[in-house]
Amino acid sequence: MKKWYNEEYEFEIEVIGFIRGNKSERYCRNGEEIGDKYHCTYGCPVNQEGYGICSKVMMMMYPIMESVRSGGDLKNIGGDSKNSKVVVCPDGCVIFRITAKPLGNENFYKGHFFD
Repeated sequence: MKKWYNEEYEFEIEVIGFIRGNKSERYCRNGEEIGDKYHCTYGCPVNQEGYGICSKVMMMMYPIMESVRSGGDLKNIGGDSKNSKVVVCPDGCVIFRITAKPLGNENFYKGHFFD
């Protein structure tokens, strides 16, 4: 892989709680723990140990990431700020917070990278 484009946003996804009980054992196959953090720009989020985020959660996070990349305001879809939103995993176990950090780079489609 040879990444050639400097993305506009960096995303952090943090485990902030559980719906059932105080741990993920017997509920979450990924073994999430409160305080776990995943980071990415465009690719799939990975944690400090190099493990990827749950594929079911990624299906929910990708549209949120795309809305930020296209200039959207996450408050319009229930976010707690323009660049932050709390999401519950599809299995109803783990509570995540996704936060977008602007990096100051040009938009992929508006940056004339193909001219």
